[in-house]
Amino acid sequence: MTGSHPFPRRRFLAGTGAVTAGGLVGPVLFDPVTGARAGVRTAAGAPVPSGLFTLGVASGDPSPEGVVLWTRLAPAPVEGGGMPSQTVAVRWEVARDRRFRRGRMTGQAVARPELGHSVHVEVNGLAPDQEYFYRFRAGREISPVGRTRTAPGPRAALRRLRFAFASCQSWQDGYYTPYEHMLDEDLAFVAFLGDYIYETRPSTNGVRVHEGTDEPYTLEQYRNRHGQYRTDPHLQAAHAAYPWIVSLDDHEIDNNWADEVPQDPAVQTPERFRARRAAAFQAYYEHMPLRRRSLPRGLDMQLYRRLDYGTLMSLHVLDTRQYRSDQPADERQANLPTATITGAEQERWLAHGLTRSVARWNVLANQVMMAQTDGTLGPGRSFGEWDQWDAYRAQRARLMRLFGSGRVRNPIVVTGDRHATWVSDLKLDFDDPASRVVGAEFTGTSISSGGDSDQVEFHGRWDPLRADNPHWKYWDGRRGYLVCDVRPGLLTSRLRVVDTVRRQTGTAVKTAAVFRVVAGRPGVEVLSHDTPPRDGTMHLRPQAPDNDQPL
Repeated sequence: MTGSHPFPRRRFLAGTGAVTAGGLVGPVLFDPVTGARAGVRTAAGAPVPSGLFTLGVASGDPSPEGVVLWTRLAPAPVEGGGMPSQTVAVRWEVARDRRFRRGRMTGQAVARPELGHSVHVEVNGLAPDQEYFYRFRAGREISPVGRTRTAPGPRAALRRLRFAFASCQSWQDGYYTPYEHMLDEDLAFVAFLGDYIYETRPSTNGVRVHEGTDEPYTLEQYRNRHGQYRTDPHLQAAHAAYPWIVSLDDHEIDNNWADEVPQDPAVQTPERFRARRAAAFQAYYEHMPLRRRSLPRGLDMQLYRRLDYGTLMSLHVLDTRQYRSDQPADERQANLPTATITGAEQERWLAHGLTRSVARWNVLANQVMMAQTDGTLGPGRSFGEWDQWDAYRAQRARLMRLFGSGRVRNPIVVTGDRHATWVSDLKLDFDDPASRVVGAEFTGTSISSGGDSDQVEFHGRWDPLRADNPHWKYWDGRRGYLVCDVRPGLLTSRLRVVDTVRRQTGTAVKTAAVFRVVAGRPGVEVLSHDTPPRDGTMHLRPQAPDNDQPL
C-alpha cells in the first residue's frame, strides 16, 4: 500500500442519503465476540482446521439498501480447501465504523461443503450511499476487516461518482501490483470485466507458477486455481477496500469458448465440455461476491444485470460468453444477421434497459472490444480477432443504431480482454470515416496478463494502422487500470500504469493519459498523454481544464 491508511479517506460518491439505523438479517447473535474455546466445529461437532480466512473477504453488487458480503473457509486453498465435508456456522458483523461500535448488525450464515464452504451474505436494511465495515467470525477466528459502500437511492442526484475497471490478471505473467495503487483511488466500486483466473497449464517461464499439473477440468481443480489467485495480497486488499461488480470472460473456463463450444471441439467432446463449464461456473460463484440469483443451475449462470447509481449513471453488465454464436470463420459469417454475441434475450434486455434508463450516463460493462479493428494496412481490410465484436457485425450495427437513435443518453462502453488500452469513438459505420459518432469505448489494459510489455514492439505493430482505424483515439500496451470520474455533464477517465509487474513491492504508478466525454457530445477527447519512451525521451501533451460542462 502506498499510503499508511488502511482504507481510502476521501469519498467520491457524493450523495445526500441520511444515516439511518440498519435492519437485521438472519438470526441475531447477542454476543458475537465470544467463540467456543475448543475452536471451530462443524454442525456435527467435528473439529475444523485453523487458518480459515486465508482468502480474505469481499463485497459486491451494492444496492441502495444492501450489499453482498463474501468469504470462503479454506485453510488449504490449493489442496481442495482443507475443510471437512460438513457445514460450519459463520457469523458476520456490519458496522458504521471499523471498530464495530456504531450501528452494528450481526447475523449467522452457514458455510456448506457443496459450495466449497463459501459464504454469500445478502445484507439488507442498510442506508443508501453510506460506508460500512464488515468481518466474519468462526469460533475464535476472525477474518480481515472489509470496507464497502451502498449505492445511492434511485432518485439521488449525485454530483460525482468515481469507479475503476480492470481485467485480465494472469498469475503466471506478473504480480498484481496495480491493485496496490488502486487502494488510493477512493472508489465507489471496482468493475472487473473478465479473466479473473487463467485456465492455462503451469509454466516455469513466468513470474509465478500455476498450481496443478494441467488445465483445470473438475470442480476441485477450478477451486484450487481460484484459491491460488485469491491468496495474492494485493488482490485481497483491493477486494477488502471496495465493493466489486464482476463478470467473466473466457479464461475462467476455456480460452475463446462460445456457449457450449470449447476452444478445441476436436479434443473436448460436447459432454466433457458441458461438465467442465458447469464445474467452472460453480467455482466462479463460490469465489465471487455475487447474489443468490447468480447461483449456477447446471450450464446456466445469471450474470447480466443492471445496477443504478441514482440518476447519474446506470451500469449495464453484459455477458458475452454464455449465449454467443460460435466465432465465424470469415467476414461473410460475421455479417450474418443471426450471429449474436449476447443472445436474443439479452439483446432485448439491453435495449429495453438503455431506452428506459433515466440516468444521465449509460455505461456498458463489456468483455471484448466493441470498436472495429482493421488489421490490413492500406486498401482492403481484415479482422483477425474473431473473438471480439468484429465477429458479430450485424448485432453491433443494431446496437450502434440504437446508440445513435436519440433514445439512449450518453452511452459509454468499458471493456477488458485486450491486454492493452484502446480508446475509441463508436460509429454508425466504422468503414465510413465520415460516419456519425454515437458513443465512446474505453478498452482497459490488463492487471498482469502479457507481463511487462515492449512498447517499441507494441507501437511498431499498431501505429501503422492508425489511418485504417481513424476512430481509434489512443492505444497503449502498459499494465494498469482505468479510473472514471462521472459528473452530470462530464465523464473523465484516467489511465493509470505501473512501471513493472515483475516485482511485487516497490513499484511506481503514474497517469499515462487522461480522456473525457462531454454529455450530449458523443465521442472521446484525449486531454493529455505521455508518449511511450521509444527514443529514450518522454513527451507530455498539456492537459485541458477538467471542467464540468453540464448541458
